[in-house]
Amino acid sequence: MTSYGSSSSASSRSGTNGLAVASLVCGIVGLLVFSVVLGPVAIVLGAVGLRQTAAKGGAGMAKAGIVLGILDLVIFGVLLAVSASGGGFSWYVGG
Repeated sequence: MTSYGSSSSASSRSGTNGLAVASLVCGIVGLLVFSVVLGPVAIVLGAVGLRQTAAKGGAGMAKAGIVLGILDLVIFGVLLAVSASGGGFSWYVGG
C-alpha cells in the first residue's frame, strides 16, 4: 500500500549522494580522532562522490570532505613533526 500523494519511486530516491555525506562525516570525525585513517577515507569517498554528483547531487559536501580529509593529514603531519622535534620518544632501559 502506498500513502496518499506519494509514489514508491519518489520515496526511495534521496536527493543527496551518500558517498558525499560519508566523506564529510569522515572528514569531521577525522579532525577529532583517527586522522591518519579517516583522512584518506574522506579523500577517496569525496573523489568518488564528486564523480557521481551529476546523477545524485552533493558536490559541495564531496568537496568539503576532500578538503577536510587533506586537513586531517596536514594536522597529523604537524603533530608528528612537533612530537619528533621535541625529543620524540625515548626508551630508557636500565638502571
